[in-house]
Amino acid sequence: VQLQASGGGLVQAGGSLSLSCAVSELTFSLYTMAWFRQAPGKERELIAAISRNGMSTNYADSVMGRFTISRDNAKNTGYLKMSSLKPEDTAVYYCAARFTADYYEIMKEVKEYDYWGQGTQVTVSS
Repeated sequence: VQLQASGGGLVQAGGSLSLSCAVSELTFSLYTMAWFRQAPGKERELIAAISRNGMSTNYADSVMGRFTISRDNAKNTGYLKMSSLKPEDTAVYYCAARFTADYYEIMKEVKEYDYWGQGTQVTVSS
């Protein structure tokens, strides 16, 4: 099973970036997924999560209204669109997936996820 995160980079404050998470060797539509981030010296934190059918989403308060999570099960890809970026958004961003039988289930804890991407660096300059 592979999750390949991409789309990170350097952007000025107020700018936008879109991340992708390409999933292979599993039936993506059977998996709930999420994006986490980890800044230096800090714990990995949930940014956004989406159910396997895309109908349920959850966001961290810090990104609510600025970030949008989505998925395309036909393309085996998850997305995170980020706008109005702030320097405090600087971190390594990880996508994660976990099998679930529940179409609407969202998981919010690091320990709940079985599969992880390698991470992509997002740096926001002031």
